[in-house]
Amino acid sequence: MAAESPLIDLFGRSPVKPIQEHISKARECAELLPVFLDAVVVKDWQQAELVRKQISEKEHEADAIKKDIRLHLPNSLFMPVPRSDLLELLTVQDKIANVVKDISGVMLGRKMEVPATLVEQFMAYAKQAVSVVVQAHEIVAELDELMETSFRGIEAERVHRMVVVLDELETNSDQHERVIRQGLMALERELPPIDVMFLYQVIEEIGVVADHAQRVGARLQILLAR
Repeated sequence: MAAESPLIDLFGRSPVKPIQEHISKARECAELLPVFLDAVVVKDWQQAELVRKQISEKEHEADAIKKDIRLHLPNSLFMPVPRSDLLELLTVQDKIANVVKDISGVMLGRKMEVPATLVEQFMAYAKQAVSVVVQAHEIVAELDELMETSFRGIEAERVHRMVVVLDELETNSDQHERVIRQGLMALERELPPIDVMFLYQVIEEIGVVADHAQRVGARLQILLAR
């Protein structure tokens, strides 16, 4: 007899627990990004490869959880929200880990160098993007409480305030992005054009990590508004 997935038991207690586990993996993946960049900045490619492997493993773990959720989430649940809303939330969460994996893959594959004058801003920008993911994770951690209160009352108000903070963090990430883009623009003539192109791509993708984290909050706001 085939062994049942442990997620079946989780669904028996709460259908949102696996979703919370999934964003925990996405957060772990994102929190490895500054660690990876630390190695890139000092051109420790062996360490960068090790951290890239850890990122990939976390992303694969998140993928496995996502597939189990899609396979086992029933079409009909006694919940105050539709199944489709939970699946949409899952999709947004999943993109966080995917983009972090993509960033590390491009930077390691090309052995990209961050210009010395941009290192401090670059690291601050990455850490700011991670802070948005951390806040998104904290919000999803409240999802079971929201379900119990049917997305109403004091808990809903508290989560709404957390989403406001999330939006502020993402706005700060956007500001970091503008500053670092301006800094790179000032160096364009001093750097190989292909290197500049890929640096702009990485800068944009770090911003996308923060954008996806903000969208997690936006999805929950939709649920609060129903």
